[in-house]
Amino acid sequence: MKAIVCTKYGSPDGLQLKEVDKPEPKENEVLIRIYATTVTFGDAMLRSFSLPSRIVFGLFFDLRKNKILGHELSGEIEEAGGDVKLFRKGDQVFASTGTNSGAYAEYICLPEDGMIAIKPVNMSYEEAAAVPVGGNTALYILRTGNIKSGSKVLIYGASGSVGTYAVQLARHFGAEVTGVCSKKNLEMVKSLGADKVIDYSQEDFTKNGQTYDVIFDTVRKISRSKCKNSLKENGSFLSSSSSTSEKAEDLIFLKDLIEAGKIKAVIDRSYPLEQTSEAHNYVEKGHKKGQIVIAVRHNNKK
Repeated sequence: MKAIVCTKYGSPDGLQLKEVDKPEPKENEVLIRIYATTVTFGDAMLRSFSLPSRIVFGLFFDLRKNKILGHELSGEIEEAGGDVKLFRKGDQVFASTGTNSGAYAEYICLPEDGMIAIKPVNMSYEEAAAVPVGGNTALYILRTGNIKSGSKVLIYGASGSVGTYAVQLARHFGAEVTGVCSKKNLEMVKSLGADKVIDYSQEDFTKNGQTYDVIFDTVRKISRSKCKNSLKENGSFLSSSSSTSEKAEDLIFLKDLIEAGKIKAVIDRSYPLEQTSEAHNYVEKGHKKGQIVIAVRHNNKK
């Protein structure tokens, strides 16, 4: 099968299209024919093998053994192991690889009790691939903020992969949402349901006198100490640097919201598999909105 292999760590030039062995599912695994994957900020960090990536990922991710990156995907189950009960051949699914990787390839094997769910019926494969990591991160962290109807929530980095889901989920939970982003993305963030938007280049939200029940930094660029005067008494400061967990039930929760029209994926650009290095270059510029998708196969059916 074809896969993007990380031949060296550092620049995106080390990502090369190679022929590798097709995996075979164990008794508790499914073999997924991948149609789409994404380039997350985490993927770029792992590839660069910079000091931050070694600190964040080094304890559980062995870069010497995981030559194929990619942490979220969508596709079709081609084969199910003998012990698999939840899925069958032909199921259209979306999934996260968890603490492993391997989605920059035509096939992957995942355990049936991993973070896998049936793909939303109203999403293309490319849209569905952009949900598991950003959507789950936003959902897990926002839940720790105990958002109630009427809560005032500020999302910093509202136009990014986590931020776009955070705006929509906070709105779903009944919050009054303020999104902070660049000028070019203000209208997009409004369209996702933000009640108010702030252009960070023109206004410092920590100095405008407004206070919030929850401030969620989705891009790891501010601190609780900087925001302390903008938090209400007993307010919560949340950050995407917090640890999260992945459960299939949360992916199903997101699927239900998507099918109900409550949330959607925001895709900035889509690249073919052979241009994965170019996609990494774009992500590293730090200006993307929503998610960057890799089309492993050109099948965009819903």
